[in-house]
Amino acid sequence: MKRPIIWLLTGCLLLTGYLVQAQSSTGPYRLIAHRGGVVDSTTDQNSAQALSKAISDGYWMVEIDMRMTKDSVLITHHDATFKRSFGLDAAVADMNWEAIARLKNDHGYRVQKLEEVFARCKGKLGVMLDNKLPGNDTTVWRKLIMLLKKYDLYQSALMIGTDESTAFFTSKIKLSCTRQQLEENMHKHGFRPENYYLFSDNITKADADWAAKHRILVIGVINAFTFKAGEQVTNGPASQASRLKNAGVRNFQVDSQYRPLFGR
Repeated sequence: MKRPIIWLLTGCLLLTGYLVQAQSSTGPYRLIAHRGGVVDSTTDQNSAQALSKAISDGYWMVEIDMRMTKDSVLITHHDATFKRSFGLDAAVADMNWEAIARLKNDHGYRVQKLEEVFARCKGKLGVMLDNKLPGNDTTVWRKLIMLLKKYDLYQSALMIGTDESTAFFTSKIKLSCTRQQLEENMHKHGFRPENYYLFSDNITKADADWAAKHRILVIGVINAFTFKAGEQVTNGPASQASRLKNAGVRNFQVDSQYRPLFGR
């Protein structure tokens, strides 16, 4: 009976070593793909193609823009209308899913249901949800949580929330905060650090050390809208990446053109 136990222990040690090696092979930084994946001149934001590239490139998470159709279907789409993506000046909230599902642009981009994205992320990527839904429809929020649980994404999910929905999601999904907001929340009854994460493009070493002391997740931001049009990766974005790295930040939400700033 001793030999099988030894074999089992040996197998477990080998598996543990493999997992540690796999984790370390991704480097010292964990990256969240902004705008639904790896976006470039031929790949639209929140597209199936962008998501596939993020999975292939080994991102930690993907940031997803969440909206809802007129007939209450949760989808991934950044803008409030379809004008920029499809040349159709119609609001997402004014169209049914059946009509939206028929839209297609020159790159082959089609709008995805949120559940489709979750299904593809399962076991491969975590999700950061950019909640773009107005109001506080708790029926919709419960549906969202059920979908996250269905695809084993709930425990690790992050949210860029709204003022209206904060009360509902607090203690259910980690919510983004500035340091000022976190310090204010600390004075509220029932505050728990695991309910929030520090999220900013201007995190100092003092901020990162403070967050670490309070066991709060820190995520830096390096996104294109921060910089002037035409600015090169070696200028503003590189300086910002260096500042955040030197502050001790190890998790980043980034646009894909800035991936080279973190190695491969």
